[in-house]
Amino acid sequence: MVIKRILIVSVMLLALAGLLWFGFGPDQSKKQGRSGHHGGVPVLTQAATTQNVPVILHGVGTVQAFQTVTVKPQVGGKLLSINFTEGQQVHEGDVLAKIDPTTYRAALEESQGKLAMDQASLANARLDLKRYAKLAKTNYVSQQQADQARATVRQDAAQVKSDQASVDGAQATLGYTSIVAPISGRTGIRMVDEGNIVSAGGIDAIVVITQLQPINVVFTLPADDIGRVRAAANGGVLPVSVLGSDSATVLDTGKLTVINNQVDETTGTIKLKARLANDKQNLWPGQFVNVRLQIGMLKQATIVPVAAVQQGPDGAFVYLVGKGDKAAMQPVKVVQQNETQAVIGQGVTPGEPVITAGFGQLSDGARIKVGNAGKPKDHAQNKTAEQADPHESQLQVAANSHTTNAQAQAGRHTPDNRFGKMSGSRGLTQTTGTDEHAAKKRPSTP
Repeated sequence: MVIKRILIVSVMLLALAGLLWFGFGPDQSKKQGRSGHHGGVPVLTQAATTQNVPVILHGVGTVQAFQTVTVKPQVGGKLLSINFTEGQQVHEGDVLAKIDPTTYRAALEESQGKLAMDQASLANARLDLKRYAKLAKTNYVSQQQADQARATVRQDAAQVKSDQASVDGAQATLGYTSIVAPISGRTGIRMVDEGNIVSAGGIDAIVVITQLQPINVVFTLPADDIGRVRAAANGGVLPVSVLGSDSATVLDTGKLTVINNQVDETTGTIKLKARLANDKQNLWPGQFVNVRLQIGMLKQATIVPVAAVQQGPDGAFVYLVGKGDKAAMQPVKVVQQNETQAVIGQGVTPGEPVITAGFGQLSDGARIKVGNAGKPKDHAQNKTAEQADPHESQLQVAANSHTTNAQAQAGRHTPDNRFGKMSGSRGLTQTTGTDEHAAKKRPSTP
């Protein structure tokens, strides 16, 4: 029995040894050697370029109507008619509503009658003055009588002037029974209906008119930007772009018109106002928008993909393609960046290739294998499915994922797809380039 048990245990040990040999033997080692990175870490590169880059400051603002008027009646009475529809575009002078004019027309006619009566009295007094003046010269009447006739003319003339003022006032009051638009703009929701009794100087309002063309946008910037904005404004008009909630769609463009005269102490920001034509009426009062203020232009700036910029303990850096196909870590100074590109102030020269993907197993001095990232269509045509290099295909996937991750990271800090200020100001930030997705994607045996 003991010998039988020993034989059974021996067979089991031999079987286990065979399984281990099958899983970790020389053949598997060869497979791992073929699928590893002994030939170099696969990476993608792109050459640094130069171009003119606008210097953009980002802010958040609110759309305000250029003018807003609450139309109220100036006289009281019954509202006979409403002559506009809600949301209608009206022009200055258009009749919006009418109030019963009966009593006001009667008052005007009364004033006109009083004026005619006093005008007749004035004419008679002037004739009397002429007679007394002639008689006084021949001593047929006394000088006192002539002076009295002259005073009567003055009194009647003053009365006529007073009557004329009453007529003018009555005419103006009668005109107020026709409520007209004081400005051109769009009407809002009607606040009163026909047949109601309205009063002058009360809380009754007919409608609110807002002027939408042009239109204003009030936005805020950090107080630290005041100096840069004022210096740029002294050099000319500063263009402003207004974007929607997606921070990509440009709703309208205009110019900066006002820099507020004080900083908000509670928020540390300053208000600015821009004026836009709003020809397509994409902007509406009260709407929240993202604002881009251009304060300058960087001439022939060095540009690299934002995915190439990495963050380390000592700050930003990129990997260059060094001698002998080795990665070379290069510290850089990032001037500004957005979701897709970064402006490099120091560390990279135009035309120099920088690594944009494959950071998972990359280190300073590591041997690299540069993949074909520039012409995927030609690459696909030149290689069949069986001949394609799996390192390059997986690296291309990793590059796309890395770019998406970098854009998503920058998008959380930068409100639009244009260049903005570096991390020293609000609204802009540097983007780290840790490529976790590329690290997870291991090249497989073709």
